[in-house]
Amino acid sequence: MSSPCIFMVLAVLGWVLPMHAASPVRIADLVSEALANNPEILAAQKVYEAAHQRRARESSMPDPVLSVGYASNGGPLPGQQLGSNPTSNIGFSVAQEIPYPGKRHLRGQIAAKDAEAEFWQYQAVQLSVRSRVVQAAHRLHHTYAAIAIEEHAKAVLSDMLRVSEARYIAGKAAQQDIFKTQTQLSMMETRIIKMLQDRAMAEAELNSLLNRKPGGPVGEPVSEEVPHPALTVDEILARALETSPELNRRLKMVARGELGVNLARKDFHPDYTVSAGYYNQGGMSPMYQVRVDVPIRLHAESRQRPALTEQVDLLSESRRNYEAAQQSLQFRVRSAWAELETASRLAKLYTDTVLPQSRLTVESSLTAYQTGNADLVSVLGNLATQIDVEEQFHEQELNYALAIARIEEMTGVELSSGRDK
Repeated sequence: MSSPCIFMVLAVLGWVLPMHAASPVRIADLVSEALANNPEILAAQKVYEAAHQRRARESSMPDPVLSVGYASNGGPLPGQQLGSNPTSNIGFSVAQEIPYPGKRHLRGQIAAKDAEAEFWQYQAVQLSVRSRVVQAAHRLHHTYAAIAIEEHAKAVLSDMLRVSEARYIAGKAAQQDIFKTQTQLSMMETRIIKMLQDRAMAEAELNSLLNRKPGGPVGEPVSEEVPHPALTVDEILARALETSPELNRRLKMVARGELGVNLARKDFHPDYTVSAGYYNQGGMSPMYQVRVDVPIRLHAESRQRPALTEQVDLLSESRRNYEAAQQSLQFRVRSAWAELETASRLAKLYTDTVLPQSRLTVESSLTAYQTGNADLVSVLGNLATQIDVEEQFHEQELNYALAIARIEEMTGVELSSGRDK
């Protein structure tokens, strides 16, 4: 076998080897960096911390009111006829509004449920950012693999072009063989340019998620095997009832709605105000005053009753939203699981059968073309099939990893080991 043919066969057999054009980076390190620096996560954390402060405020007593003043007779100046007229005095009073028993506790519990809902929203943002980083990293790795396949194919086509030129000079091949090979090389270049665009987009997304300077280098993600989930889809969904941020946030809103109904019922009972005052009357005996002010709920049917109905309706909405979230989660997880299973089966089929067969076919056709026992069209067709099979295999690996990341984001369950996050 001549040197050009040997080189072509070696190039084909070397397609599975990765190219290391950039420094490798671990996906776990990218995730850790994003969790520490991503602005969305930091903002959600502050929202949760702010909500956590509301319970003490909502359950505290209203501020007391201090009143200082005077009453005078015969003129507007302070103390006029003080000591000689019983309605002239200088004094102060302190008033304290006292909510009906149980209201402050309920308001504090409502604020606590709001904070717990914000906590699960914070968890959802973390999972979302983590999932987007993982997916972008896998897409970036896929572009490196795809470009490596195209570059190796270019090397094979370049050697085929030299062989075609040599055969044409020797009168053993038509000139169109040269043109066809050159056309395939040009088409290969366009595919590489498209892959470079996809790489740039994945790198830009990662830089954004990591809060890095735009346009900075990311590196090539290390190829990591994504193990098959240790749990079944039903087990994942069962755990998701406790770990899914969306379900837990909806559940907290249901609990908040129940507390809101209880508070609206208690609002039929009015708050009251206790006040006490001291008034100096000069030479006359000082005057003391103690009073209790209680609102009369004369308009309960037009104020408190609609407020209670509103809270009951909001509670019903929260329960329906929780049911809808459960159904949506079931659909989305099972859909992603079907994609995962399909990608897994296809990747195994490519590994066990399609890839070895396509490689042997290309190797055989290259040898036959070199000896004049095969035409260029069949060689190019086999080569195109080989390229497509290699890329399809990597796409199935990518689809598998993306499905895993989406399920982990939706459920909060780590599928690689079956442990909750």
